Amino acid sequence: MKLLVCIKQVPDMESKFKIAADGLWYDRSDLAWRMNEYDEYGVEQAVQLKEQTGGDLTVLCIGPERVKETMKKALAMGCDRGVHIADDASHLKDPFEIASIIAEFAGGKDFDLIFTGMQSQDRGSVQVGVMVAELLNIPAVTTIVDFAFAAGKVTVKRELEGGIKARVETDLPVLVTCQLGLNTPRYPTLPNIMKAKKKELLTVAATDLYKAGGLQETVKIEFPVKKSGGLFLEGEVESIADRLIGILREKTAVLA
Repeated sequence: MKLLVCIKQVPDMESKFKIAADGLWYDRSDLAWRMNEYDEYGVEQAVQLKEQTGGDLTVLCIGPERVKETMKKALAMGCDRGVHIADDASHLKDPFEIASIIAEFAGGKDFDLIFTGMQSQDRGSVQVGVMVAELLNIPAVTTIVDFAFAAGKVTVKRELEGGIKARVETDLPVLVTCQLGLNTPRYPTLPNIMKAKKKELLTVAATDLYKAGGLQETVKIEFPVKKSGGLFLEGEVESIADRLIGILREKTAVLA
């Protein structure tokens, strides 16, 4: 069984963010970097399936040279090899461009199962995984919180609105996007960290895979405007209604 898990390196969400000078993304200097939390669950599930089936597991990550450090964690968790798609401008690419790069790499390699995180913690588009599946013309099952493989079929539970879980069964090949709580990601042991240093880590230029451009353009990003706190009205319903009408007349044009 051939398996692929896609990960992303993101800044620690406890970092103090600043907008970059070009106004198109956050300033990436002086940040601590880590694996996207959703992707950790994808790596763990992929490793569990590899251990169950004796499969072959590749981890893929797009980004600058520094993402190799995050890839080493995935290798230490149990991935067999890494593919680094080198791209210093990956943070400026829209979800379609990222998905296209992944699909160009994966196309023709006959992966039976592809794992991605449900979303990234920084951009949070929730689009890349399903776009990869569409470009590869394979099914996608999103927001999985339970996973099982038996008799050549994948059975998952999807998290829907309101905490509802839907059971889905599908044949291979398939792509799944992983939700928080799917499993408990393992901590790499020291022996496995040492072994990871000897595993293959191939680098491919993003421009060798896809050059056509994206579908979206970021014009500007900015922090939300700070607003004053809300006004709480207490008392009897009749008096609150009268006060509310007065406030709306005074401060807005709703009841002019």
